[in-house]
Amino acid sequence: MARRTKFKKLLEPGYIGSVRARNRILKTGAHAGFHKYQDGYVQAGAKDYYEALARGGAGIVTMGAGDIAPPIGLVPNMGYRFDDDKYIAGMAEVVDIIHSYNCPAFIQMFHMGPMHPGRFTGFQPVASSSIPKGEIPMPQFDVAKGLTVAEIEEIVEKFAKAAVRAQKAGFDGIELNAGCNHLLNSFLSLAWNRRQDAYGVGSLESRAKIVVDIIKEIKRCNGKDFAVMCLINTIEYGLRGGITPEESQGIAKLLEAAGADAINARVEYYLGPEEDRDSMQFPELIFYPEAPADLPRYLDGSRSGRGAAVPLAAAIKQVVSIPVIAQGRLDPELGEKILRRGQADFISLNRRLMADPELPNKVAQGRLEDIAPCTACVTCFAINETGQPVRCRINAALNREREYEIKPAERKKRVMVIGGGPAGMEAARVAALRGHDVMLYEKEPRLGGSLPLAAVVKGVEREDLLSIVRYLKTQITKLGVKVRLGKEVSKALVEEIKPDVLIVAAGGIHNVPKLRGIDRRTVVTSRELHRKLKGYMRFLGPRALRWLTKFWMPLGKRVVIMGGDIHGCQTAEFLVKRGRKVTIVNTEKEIGDGLVEAYIKPLLLMWLADKGVAMMAKVKYVKITDKGLIITTKKGRRETLEADTIVTAMPLQPNTEFIKSLKGSVPEVYAIGDCREPHLIIDAIADGSRIARTI
Repeated sequence: MARRTKFKKLLEPGYIGSVRARNRILKTGAHAGFHKYQDGYVQAGAKDYYEALARGGAGIVTMGAGDIAPPIGLVPNMGYRFDDDKYIAGMAEVVDIIHSYNCPAFIQMFHMGPMHPGRFTGFQPVASSSIPKGEIPMPQFDVAKGLTVAEIEEIVEKFAKAAVRAQKAGFDGIELNAGCNHLLNSFLSLAWNRRQDAYGVGSLESRAKIVVDIIKEIKRCNGKDFAVMCLINTIEYGLRGGITPEESQGIAKLLEAAGADAINARVEYYLGPEEDRDSMQFPELIFYPEAPADLPRYLDGSRSGRGAAVPLAAAIKQVVSIPVIAQGRLDPELGEKILRRGQADFISLNRRLMADPELPNKVAQGRLEDIAPCTACVTCFAINETGQPVRCRINAALNREREYEIKPAERKKRVMVIGGGPAGMEAARVAALRGHDVMLYEKEPRLGGSLPLAAVVKGVEREDLLSIVRYLKTQITKLGVKVRLGKEVSKALVEEIKPDVLIVAAGGIHNVPKLRGIDRRTVVTSRELHRKLKGYMRFLGPRALRWLTKFWMPLGKRVVIMGGDIHGCQTAEFLVKRGRKVTIVNTEKEIGDGLVEAYIKPLLLMWLADKGVAMMAKVKYVKITDKGLIITTKKGRRETLEADTIVTAMPLQPNTEFIKSLKGSVPEVYAIGDCREPHLIIDAIADGSRIARTI
């Protein structure tokens, strides 16, 4: 009861038009690339995903956007279609699933407009105006065709017909996407709109006309009780001529007058130089790798991005009487504060619900410690860059909910897990959930594996890796997993315990190059660095140790980092912020392998370059001397990179020797995580989850 009182506003019902939401936590549309769809029909995987969200207790569940205007309304083969009545039956199945959990169902509708990748599909995108290539706000976009008035009217009709299909399928309302840099926003924003007619730059009313007309036509066709929630950019940060807070207030008033039932207040952040600009909606990335010096007054920078856009939602709420939805790296505690302060009426959670679709239920039950944390790694969004199925760092079951359903084991087994990192803890958690008798051994005095060390380097302000440790530790404790810390496992111990299953998650082996001079005192290998940090952490936590490094580190002023993947780049960021002059060298063909391709990699590499970090790929290491590291460049030129300290940050190597020694000692032996194949946290957790579901 105390927890329900703590979240009184968050858990109370609310209304979007005539639609009753059971609480103030909304799953809004997000993007449509969660699943691969065949022939435009909804596949089983999508139904499982939305079922998990509805079962998890969200106030309203909104399906991602469908294609109302193929072939240019969406990326082909990246979403379902909703331009024909034959798709209604499949949609109705999803609605019935969502409704079976007493949860309203919405569907997002949008048109990609200028964002459509014509160079890959062969179809020219459309927009409010045709802008020359060198002047497009997003330089990677193709030149769009400016729509004629007749074509605009046709698009209004397509939106309305799609909404009719949505109503026939049983949806309670729609989310109309007029944000990001899609078609409808290209009318609203002066950065995109250069028209001189009734839809053009003459007034805010003319720029908003297409959205107003769509809302009115949907209400005319579907009736006033069919809810229309409008997603708009409250500001286009970093874009000359972009939407301002004052303009978004005016737009919101026009949409309310047209019949909109709620405003979903988002922000579009434009980052980077004009010739290489990108845009995104994640507020924490404004502060990555460091906070900007000129943060506008209408963005809240007090929490490193969490809730940064809330003041803009509050500004919208001041001028409309319909509900306003706040979004942008929110959580239950912050959401409750926002609602109590009257800054918004609902909060939108997307990434956090991907990490744990049961979040609303757990809040209602007072089980905050059981909520799987979203660490803002942005891996879920990397699908936009890679075309791969969406994945979540902490939730291995995302996008494979039915396949990864945790079922009781056919036979209870004694399971021994070696290693208390993310792979080992996840394996222990899932195995225990299935009813196995699980024991976990970790040679260090604390759980977490390399995550606490990574937290020293990366910090916890934007990407809190320690939350993963806290969550998994809590879960295995609650499940009765027997944890033995400070206990290194030998073959003799395994043979003494005689487990039915042995899962080895002992981590990878540090890769120290065989190179003349590698044993010099100026060289700090990753193995040595980890050993020292672990020693310090016996007395200091990761936060305290990170703070201490701002004042003292046993490294010289000039540092050369051998290794240019994610570890080398993040080490470089850490050192630059501590006043070191850094050079990164890599034997591979590029710098930054392993960094999330969407935003994280380009933002970090751009920042490193701006800070004067030299980055050299495809080099050969020759030797280390008293002056520094001698290399051969990719052009065959020999160079000496002068350095006071040389740090090795090479990718780890598999650790298989211990497993080989146990052959025949245990009926089932599995290697997981970096022990099997060194990669990323998301892979380690997925590995542990996968194996534990099969034993």
